Amino acid sequence: MGEVLALVEARLRTALGEPDARAAVTFLGTDRIEVLRFVDGDLVRYATLGMSAQPMADPTSALADPVKGPRAELVLTVRAGLADTDKVLRPLAVLAATPQVEGVVVAPGASLDVGDPLWPGAAFSSVLVAGSGGLVEDLELDAPMDPVRFLPLLPMTSNEAAWKRVHGAQALEERWLARGTDLRDPLRRSVDLD
Repeated sequence: MGEVLALVEARLRTALGEPDARAAVTFLGTDRIEVLRFVDGDLVRYATLGMSAQPMADPTSALADPVKGPRAELVLTVRAGLADTDKVLRPLAVLAATPQVEGVVVAPGASLDVGDPLWPGAAFSSVLVAGSGGLVEDLELDAPMDPVRFLPLLPMTSNEAAWKRVHGAQALEERWLARGTDLRDPLRRSVDLD
């Protein structure tokens, strides 16, 4: 477990630079989850560290495989200085603990909801999980372990989350793209869904 997390942190540092802050959260019955903060000009990136320590298990499996299975960490990028986004540390840790707590596999296209605003005044309590391979390259591990994928999180308003449940993740992403939505704006409102 420690060896995987050391490799994950090294990959994050290679891709994003040195973190300027980190926080750790431990929930009852789960492994410790850290959230690292990276500042890149006018952007702030938050990355989880700890979610990939164990492979995610299919909730229908009778027994979780301790070696094989998908592994991931979460990455959220927002514009700096517009909102108190550092308060997202605990909600991000909650999302990263979801596979351990609820036995779900977090994958691109999934919606994750914390039930409260991601930070004070945020119009978002949920996120859309996007595909990996962009900002932080997947981390290959020794066989038979699956690679660690670094999954971007795209904040969704409650209206967007409801629309996504009906029309799907790809349709929502296309709507955002067609409308020129700045998904990094921590103060943005819901995209026009008519």
